[in-house]
Amino acid sequence: LRSPEDRATLFVDHPEALEESRRIADLCTFRLDELYQDFTLEVLPEGETGMGYLRKLVEKGVSERWLEGPPPEVRAQVDHELDLIEELDFSGYFLTVWDIVRWARTQGILCQGRGSAANSVVCYAIGITSIDPIRMNLLFERFISAERGEPPDIDVDFEHDRREEVMQYVFRKYGRERAAMVANVICYRDKLAFREVGKVFGLGTDQLDRLSRTRSYWGASEMREEDLREAGLDPKDARVGQVARWGRELVGFPRHLGLHSGGFVITRQPLVEIVPVENATMERRTVIAWDKRDVETLGLVKVDLLALGMLSVVRRCFDFIRDHEGLSLDLAAVPAEDDRVYEMIREADTMGTFQVESRAQMQMLPRLKPKTFYDLVVSVAIVRPGPIQGDMIHPYLRRRDGEETVDYPHPALEVILGKTYGIPLFQEQVMKMAVAVAGFTPGEADQLRRAIGWQSQLHIDQMRERLVEGMLANGLDQDFAERIFRMIQGFGGYGFPESHAASFALIGYASCYLKRYHPAAFLAALLNSQPMGFYRPHTLVADAQRHGVEVRPVSVVDSGWDAHLEAPDPARGEAWWASSEHPERHHTPWADDAKDALRFGQALQPAVRLGFRSVTGMSEEIAERMVAARAARPFANLADVMRRAELPRAYALRLAAAGAFAPFGLDRRRATWELLALERSGPLFAGVGLKRSGGDEVEIPRPSLSDCIQADYEAVGMCLDVHPMQLLRSTMDDAGVLGSKALRKTPAGRRVEVGGLVVIRQRPSTAAGVVFITLEDEDGHLNLVVFNKIFERFKPLARDAPMLRATGKLERTGDVLNVVVDRFDVLRDPSRLEPVSRDFR
Repeated sequence: LRSPEDRATLFVDHPEALEESRRIADLCTFRLDELYQDFTLEVLPEGETGMGYLRKLVEKGVSERWLEGPPPEVRAQVDHELDLIEELDFSGYFLTVWDIVRWARTQGILCQGRGSAANSVVCYAIGITSIDPIRMNLLFERFISAERGEPPDIDVDFEHDRREEVMQYVFRKYGRERAAMVANVICYRDKLAFREVGKVFGLGTDQLDRLSRTRSYWGASEMREEDLREAGLDPKDARVGQVARWGRELVGFPRHLGLHSGGFVITRQPLVEIVPVENATMERRTVIAWDKRDVETLGLVKVDLLALGMLSVVRRCFDFIRDHEGLSLDLAAVPAEDDRVYEMIREADTMGTFQVESRAQMQMLPRLKPKTFYDLVVSVAIVRPGPIQGDMIHPYLRRRDGEETVDYPHPALEVILGKTYGIPLFQEQVMKMAVAVAGFTPGEADQLRRAIGWQSQLHIDQMRERLVEGMLANGLDQDFAERIFRMIQGFGGYGFPESHAASFALIGYASCYLKRYHPAAFLAALLNSQPMGFYRPHTLVADAQRHGVEVRPVSVVDSGWDAHLEAPDPARGEAWWASSEHPERHHTPWADDAKDALRFGQALQPAVRLGFRSVTGMSEEIAERMVAARAARPFANLADVMRRAELPRAYALRLAAAGAFAPFGLDRRRATWELLALERSGPLFAGVGLKRSGGDEVEIPRPSLSDCIQADYEAVGMCLDVHPMQLLRSTMDDAGVLGSKALRKTPAGRRVEVGGLVVIRQRPSTAAGVVFITLEDEDGHLNLVVFNKIFERFKPLARDAPMLRATGKLERTGDVLNVVVDRFDVLRDPSRLEPVSRDFR
């Protein structure tokens, strides 16, 4: 900014201009704390006030949630919450969120509130959330407190591919002059920072690509000399040195303003009177120029309309079940506490489900052995940075298994920690402990959690001193007080309240139920909801096939844009059931009564037909054109498809590569040859259609099995008939390289060599540099644990290879197997696959 002296020099001939500027500046007495957001709804039933209408909605909801009348504790909590909402003048906020949720449900859009809002019985009564906070004994002050005195934060998840409908409803209802999305400041991360700086200093595209490959997604920004050499750069070169220096400086620096994942600010008065506003890059969206932290600091009310892919999956699965089985399901109607579902969860057969499908969860589930919904809540929450950093997981498991005595250092803690065996796992428990044994009020306890989350050393020191002194004064020892403080520190950075875990566990249980009893519908719903989730489609399909689901290839005769269900082949079902070696046999819905049904030719499980969406580079518009032409009259041959669907040759070649013309007796090579032999007529003969260019029939060699696998992965991302590892099985067996089936029979402690297709690489921030790699073969999965020293030693191979051979020591904890790797080797892949893994999530 120019100094007053510089300004005076610039306007030396017009001093009156400076005086006028000073006069205007003196009139500008605005302070940020003067900002006020009136959140009262303008549209209410005639004669109603916001608070009066909210009370009526709550009473109606209470009568529906508790049909025999609310228990005294519910009545007391409802009154307490409503009084506080009225005192803080938040009724408009609750009514606004209620209206958005109400509208979404009228459109058939699945949604559910989560986060701290699930601590509120008011939110439960008016249908925003689905968890009973009274039954779960949740802490309302985690959501709203008089001491905090700031607006609540309600997060609502919607189906991820229908959330835009909800967002546009908000814009229509309130107008873009009064509703806008919150901004998000996008900062440079490791890879992009070095790439951008490299451009400035003149590195070529190939050099930038190699340099980028040396950087990790989790990114420690230090550029080492060995990284530069790996990228083919000279560390002693002056330009390279500048790239290393300034790339490191740029990490974390703001790059551009983006959109928050779902945050809305809605105001009664025009937004421009409160905050700068601009049009977003996306059509029909408006964004304010402030980010989430600015909005919170200034006390503006934010509504989070979030996208959750699993809700899309669940809704699609419900639709399939209704259409094919005549069974109507919704989240509330999914049968609760099903023993067979929990049996599946205990055995970590949870691939593709919600919240319990990760590598870490699959390692935990056989040890945690969930048997009830609350066990599932614990499972969702326990594999998180807070419990990990607070060293709470192993004591919890030991106490749960009776290997360690459950004790409570203070009598008041038994009520708070009884259901978690004396171990605090949730934010609400930590806050209740601060109230019970350190003299905090509920609002102060939430301030404790939030203050530590800010990571201000001053706040941390102040809160630590007060918390520890309060606990010591109540008879707790120093070690326990320090451990609780470390726990709060972990939660402060990665907060995971019990209410949030319960909301997610509800969806997680529903996804597990659908996978257990309707695996074909669940797979089709997963495929139609991509991209989402933890695993790529080829891994989800292979898992479903191991569970007896028949998956059929893309076909111009049968496929639509989406995957869909088809009538099963009873003979195939009978043959699959007869396979006594199948490891997942007892998990399929064909168990028990299904075998009798198959004897009468009634295969209960439909087949899944892949949709055109699975074909790389396919257009939905072109696919719908084919479906419409086929509906008018079945296709006779390839030329008929090309003519009536007006199928561009580029898309036809993609379909040929995917084997979609197989119903006409054409493999991918023959179909490609036929396409190249077809010529379009010129303008003079428009409408005549297609013709062959002539020439005798030629013998085209059939593709080899490895060629087919490669082509399938390139065209549709998977091979339905053969797993790539089957080509190597005999060679691997001869070399003593174990597959997943053999590994399950191997004693712990033995040195083993394993091999497979890489499907996941992970390096969690809490794992001290350990990399977890999951391999897949035709029979299942193999889990590798790779310490940082080994990963760096074999980095190019361990990081980039689509297939791996690994040698190490086998560890077994119950049914959980891990190979602690000390060496990697190249696994020669005859199908020449490109990397297909999902890495470093």
